[in-house]
Amino acid sequence: MERVKQETIQLAMTGDLHAFDTIVDGYRDALHHLAFNLLNHELEAEDAVQETFLRVFQHVSEYDNQFNFTTWVYRIATNVCIDRLRRRKFTSSLDASVSRSDGTVGHGWYECIPCNAPSPEEETIREEMCVEVREALLSLPQMYRTILILRYIQELSLREISEILSVPLTTVKTRIHRGRLAMQRSFLAGTS
Repeated sequence: MERVKQETIQLAMTGDLHAFDTIVDGYRDALHHLAFNLLNHELEAEDAVQETFLRVFQHVSEYDNQFNFTTWVYRIATNVCIDRLRRRKFTSSLDASVSRSDGTVGHGWYECIPCNAPSPEEETIREEMCVEVREALLSLPQMYRTILILRYIQELSLREISEILSVPLTTVKTRIHRGRLAMQRSFLAGTS
């Protein structure tokens, strides 16, 4: 899953700004997607990505090339987002419109799943399900929500998640299992 060549990373470690630009270009979209999914706010996601690249730039000379560079960058981005979540007070409604990364306004993360010309009824059902999934995901404790986003939205491997969050692989598996159970309970509670 390495997004930039090792030679580019080595050049960036020596202070080469062109190499660092290549790193930014290679990771910008993926990190924005991660930050937007974790923070649920377009401008804050953009700020988090900028802060991530600032930290990468400041510490790239400390990177240990025995480890996967992508994992190192994702760990920094995840920590930046978690720090922002800890500092913020929840002020928006779960029913509020959400700004998507393409600049349009929608009802949440899953409304853009491509499908072949859904009927209005199918679209309504899908939108309602998206809201329910989003509410269930947002109701989870942060450690479960973060792991589920990294696994199912960012599609990272269990090992990558373990490295990013600096937790044992068994902890990742346990949190995914518990997070899924909590979401299932949330769905069942919503249908009763």
